[in-house]
Amino acid sequence: QVQLVVSGGGLVQAGGSLRLSCAASGSTFSNYQIGWFRQAPGLERVFVSAINGRGDNTDYTDSVKGRFTISRDNAKNTAYLEMNRLKPEDTAVYYCAARTAVYTGSYRPFRSYPFWGQGDQVTVSS
Repeated sequence: QVQLVVSGGGLVQAGGSLRLSCAASGSTFSNYQIGWFRQAPGLERVFVSAINGRGDNTDYTDSVKGRFTISRDNAKNTAYLEMNRLKPEDTAVYYCAARTAVYTGSYRPFRSYPFWGQGDQVTVSS
């Protein structure tokens, strides 16, 4: 099994940037697809972005395209979510999640990910 730890969240003004990290341990990192999800208060957890095990296939929800970039460094067992031009509506708890690379379905259903990090708060002030 893989264990995930999220870091890099915080408070930033609108238009600013943050980079989230998702550090993995316990298993071969490249064997897992990584997804980023977020959950705002009172709302359900929603898909943000995902990347395959090799790092050559990605997906983004429409609201973050052109602003967020997902990447991974398999040598460092870490995935990243670079968030630029942040907006107040990006405020949420951000989670990274993992599922095995053999999974062939859409990246987007959060229930398809069995392994989750603890989440980190991102707050964007207006």
